[in-house]
Amino acid sequence: MGDRAYDLVLRGGVMFDGAGGPGFQADVGVRDGVIVAVGKGLAVGADEIDARGRIVTPGFVDIHTHYDGQATWSGQLGPSSGHGVTTVVMGNCGVGFAPCRPEDHDRLIRLMEGVEDIPFPVLTEGLPWAWESFPDYLDFLAGRAFDVDVGAQLPHAALRVYVMGDRGANREPATDADIAAMAAIARRAVEAGALGFSTSRTLNHRTSDGQPTPTLTAGEDELTGIALGLAAAGKGVLQVVSDFIKGPAELAMLRRIVERSGRPLSFSLVQSPKAPQGWRTLLDGVAAAVDAGLPIKAQVCGRPVGVLFGLELTLNAFSQNPVFAALKDRPLADKVAALSDPAFRARLLAHDGEARGPFAGSALRAWDNLYPMGGVDPDYEPTADKTVAAIAAREGRDPAAVALDAMLAQDGRGMLYHPFLNYADGSLDPSFAMLSHRDTVPGLSDGGAHVGMICDGSFPTSNLIHWTRDRTRGPRIPLETMIARQSRDTAQAVGLLDRGLIAPGYRADLNVIDYEGLRLEAPRVAYDLPAGGRRLTQRAHGYVATVVAGVVTQRDGEPTGALPGRLVRGVQAAPLALAAE
Repeated sequence: MGDRAYDLVLRGGVMFDGAGGPGFQADVGVRDGVIVAVGKGLAVGADEIDARGRIVTPGFVDIHTHYDGQATWSGQLGPSSGHGVTTVVMGNCGVGFAPCRPEDHDRLIRLMEGVEDIPFPVLTEGLPWAWESFPDYLDFLAGRAFDVDVGAQLPHAALRVYVMGDRGANREPATDADIAAMAAIARRAVEAGALGFSTSRTLNHRTSDGQPTPTLTAGEDELTGIALGLAAAGKGVLQVVSDFIKGPAELAMLRRIVERSGRPLSFSLVQSPKAPQGWRTLLDGVAAAVDAGLPIKAQVCGRPVGVLFGLELTLNAFSQNPVFAALKDRPLADKVAALSDPAFRARLLAHDGEARGPFAGSALRAWDNLYPMGGVDPDYEPTADKTVAAIAAREGRDPAAVALDAMLAQDGRGMLYHPFLNYADGSLDPSFAMLSHRDTVPGLSDGGAHVGMICDGSFPTSNLIHWTRDRTRGPRIPLETMIARQSRDTAQAVGLLDRGLIAPGYRADLNVIDYEGLRLEAPRVAYDLPAGGRRLTQRAHGYVATVVAGVVTQRDGEPTGALPGRLVRGVQAAPLALAAE
C-alpha cells in the first residue's frame, strides 16, 4: 500500500449502510479487508472506485444455497457471485456430502441429484471425496479459495445415514443410541465451524430413484436430540423445510425444539396453491413465538418459485409426448431442426401426450399457468393475459403450438415459466406481505441447485429491481429496507455479525450499483459443470463492482478472477468499531 491511507476507497457514492436508514453520500475506506473509515473527503487509496451517481451497499448474504458440491471443484460460486452476493450459506434442506463413508458416496449423490437436480455424472466426476467426517469436509473447504465467503451447515440426511446406515435411509425410527450419536456428531460439527444443522420434512425431496429423503419422518425426539447437541456447543442455527401438512401442529413441534434447545431456527415459508392462506397461519405462529422470546424466523422469497421448461432443460411441454421421445437425448440443433419440420411438428401436435407424475403431469401442459419468457427483462409477476392459453385464445391457435414456438425462439433456447408457489392468486401480494413482516428474512434462492429447472440465484437482484423500483401491480418496499433485509438481517440470522453493515470494523464486503441501470437477462444454459454438465445461470447488468474482503471480485458484471473468499468457520462476533480516520 506504500504511503496510501487505504487499500481501497469507494468514492462519492450514495451509501445505504445496511441499517435500514436512508442513503447518504460518503466515501468508504478499506484497509486489510476491513472497513476503517466512512465519511466525506477521505484520503487517496491505493485503488479507487468512482461511485458517483451510484449506490453503495453491503455485500448481500444468501443464507439458502446448495453449493456443497460446486465449492469442492470451483472457486467461482455463480450465479450468486454475479448478483451482489458476498457470503453464501450452503448445506440447506438436509442434503450434503458429509459425514459420509465411502460405501455411501453414491447414495448421497443420488439424494442430491433427486432433491436438487444436480446430475449424477456431474457429482461423480466433480466430487473429490477427500473427507469422511464433517470436520474433515470443513478442513478440505478451508484449503480452497472462492469469489465469495462460504458457510456450511451439517445436513441431516448425511448424518442419519452415517449413524444408522440402511435403517436411516429407509426412514426407520432412531433409537436412543442413534440420537445420542447424532447429537455428538452435531456438537463436534458446530465446534469445528459448521454454522448449524439442516433438515427436510417434505415429500418434494426424493432421491433420483424416487425414494423420500431419509429425514422425512424423523421424530421430534430425534430432532430435539440433535438440537441439544448444538446447545451443548453453545452455538449453531437450525434450518428446516417442511410441507407443513399438519400446519400449526408441525410449527408447535418446531417451537418446542427451540424452547428446549435455545438454538435459533428458520424454516421455509411459501404460499402453496393447495392451501393459499396457510402461510398466514404459520406466520402468525412465528410472531407468537417471537413475542414469547423465541428466536424463530421464516425464510421467504420475493418472487414465485417457478420451474423453467425448455428444449435444453430437464423438462419441456412435450417431455411426456411419445413423438418427442425420439429427440429426448439429441443435441439442441437436432431438436430444433426436427421441430421446425412441418411433418414432424404436425405429428407432435396431433398427440396429446400423457399426464404422468405428481408434478410433471399436471404442469407441463398447464397452458393457463405457463408464460413464455423473453430473452431480456424477465417478468416475474406476469398477468393472466400473458399465459400460453391467453395468447392462443387471442390468436386462435392451439396452445401446444404456441408453447412449441415459444421454446423454439432464440434458436431453440426459449423457455416457458411455470410459477407453482407464491402465485396462487396470480400476483405477488403474498410475497409482499411475507417480505414486509418483522419475523422473516429473504432466502430460498437455492443457488447452485436445480440446475436444469430453476434459476433463482438471482433473487437478490430481482428483489431490488422489482420490489424497490419497477413493481406496478401493488405496493413497493423502500430501497433502504430491502438492502438491510438481504445484508444485515440475513447475516444476523445465521450468526455472522461481522458483516452486512457498512461501518468501521466490519468486513469490507461491498457493492457499487448503477441502480437505475440494474436489470436482469433471462436465464440461459451454460455447459461448464464437470463432465460437461449443463446448468442454468442468469446474468445481471448494473453491478459496477463487487468487493469481498476488500478485493474487487466483479467489475461491470464480469469476474476479475480474484478469489478472496474463504470458509467461514462458525459464528462471527460483531466487531468493535474502529476510530474513523
